[in-house]
Amino acid sequence: MATHCTFRYAVHPVDFRSYDTQRIREEFMIERLMEVDVIHLVYSHYDRLIVGGTVPATRPLPLETVDAIKSEYFLERRELGIINVGGTGRITTDENTFELLNKEALYLGRGTRKVVFESADPKQPAHFYFNSAPAHQAYPARLVTLKEARILRMGSLETSNERQINQLLIKEVVQTCQLQMGLTELKPGSVWNTMPVHTHDRRMEAYFYFEVPGGQAICHFMGQPDETRHLFLKNEQAVLSPPWSIHSAAGTSAYSFIWGMAGENLDYTDQDFFTPDQLL
Repeated sequence: MATHCTFRYAVHPVDFRSYDTQRIREEFMIERLMEVDVIHLVYSHYDRLIVGGTVPATRPLPLETVDAIKSEYFLERRELGIINVGGTGRITTDENTFELLNKEALYLGRGTRKVVFESADPKQPAHFYFNSAPAHQAYPARLVTLKEARILRMGSLETSNERQINQLLIKEVVQTCQLQMGLTELKPGSVWNTMPVHTHDRRMEAYFYFEVPGGQAICHFMGQPDETRHLFLKNEQAVLSPPWSIHSAAGTSAYSFIWGMAGENLDYTDQDFFTPDQLL
């Protein structure tokens, strides 16, 4: 079986306060996503988001439906956002084949029956990270390059958070039902992302960390602003962020991460901020 699917259930923030480190990792952290010739899926009960990853090295890998979504094919009632963080890859759909270079994104709408992942060079395989959310309408497929992304430059070296936010699959770039995705790159000498922190009760979020050098780590902070917790993540690991939780991190070196959101609001700026001196 080339597809593995696991589940994560919704957690009440009051219950979360009693969790130890191991329980937090079990409920929110995704330790393994990128495996050669295997598709890993994590079905979250937060906004029914599915987080997935695959490294198609020796053969094409079809995205098959799983029992969890009770559908004839994977995108029967869903939309899909894919970002490649490896070598050049190809996605074949019902009618087209899309080539994705490193850090390029592809949106596929509801009703796309065929989705096949493939690498252009097995020696330098693609690493496809993807998010999928329920969709109420079918929108056309769209390949989005970094040149087409909406670019935001934020932070500064003085506050250790100079970064470039590449908004790839957002409403100003491509039409989606509820899914939004983008890629943030930390500048050398900066370690903090998403600072000042925020929450947004209108949607949940998932973070996927990559380009983390060997021997380095990411410290991801989560929880309500007055009761925070942390997790240490390695390269190509992800974490789920409930609507009630902050989502911020600091790395022991520069790194990049992909953020994906699902929920009732497509307004990227709809955030409730908390300054560093408000956190506990």
